[in-house]
Amino acid sequence: MNILHKVEYCNKRDMRRFVPFTVAGVQYGWLTHERAAVVLAHPSVFRRARGAVTFRSLLDTPAQRSRAIAEIAAELAATGHFPHPRGELYAVKNRWSERPAFRIDRALNPGFGLRAYGVHVNGVVLRKPGSRDNTGPRLWIATRAKGLQVEPGKLDNMVAGGLTADLGVMENLVKECAEEAHLAPRLARTARSASVIHYGFESPQGLRADTLFCYDLAMPATTIPRPSEEVSRYDLMPLAKALKIVRTTRRFKFNVNLVIIDFAIRQGLITPENEPDFERIVAGLHERPSAVVP
Repeated sequence: MNILHKVEYCNKRDMRRFVPFTVAGVQYGWLTHERAAVVLAHPSVFRRARGAVTFRSLLDTPAQRSRAIAEIAAELAATGHFPHPRGELYAVKNRWSERPAFRIDRALNPGFGLRAYGVHVNGVVLRKPGSRDNTGPRLWIATRAKGLQVEPGKLDNMVAGGLTADLGVMENLVKECAEEAHLAPRLARTARSASVIHYGFESPQGLRADTLFCYDLAMPATTIPRPSEEVSRYDLMPLAKALKIVRTTRRFKFNVNLVIIDFAIRQGLITPENEPDFERIVAGLHERPSAVVP
């Protein structure tokens, strides 16, 4: 087990198992052959065109597409090939700055292989100038609540969440900081955009094609995040220790491994001199699913 393995895990896929999903001639996602057959059983909404699954031509506006897919969401879930709707909408787009092609319930997003966006916040406590502490930066690490559907009990970033359709990145960040860590909006807004991570892998729910916007939030030494329903506890951990856990265990949530690795690269703990797979690791942090990966 090593750092490269954690990156490869989030990029393991065989695109031969998938059919493109397009909107108005532009590809937005990927459906397994089985799921393609399920959605094509709804000819009032979907059709096959040029080897891809797409909406019927009459559904030519974002609002019409959003409404049409919402109306059959429960029927799709009843087949067992898609999860039941969660009542939270994601905007469907290939780049965050684009206008959405339509909106879809968050639960259906992986089944259609659509790009999902999230924001992850590194809660950073830096060494005080002149301090004899040589442990380097420390991170507030969350332990996910046992009742969560995804990776319960795993280690997580201080704050992380999916980007919903109606809020911008900073608005989502402020909301998640308040909900997950009880941080004041004034402090949350001081978070600085630091990097972006792309990955894509096959999961039982479909193709996870995610983009994570990574922010660093300098935390005052006197400010301690407080757990919420989604977090059972917070621990202040040296970055070197967090990186060792990433390298040698499976204790971190799968995509949080990538955020810790990215932060460690930016802090100079992972370099071309000390990591023989450095180039492959960095490339794997910015990979979009568009080709076959063994």
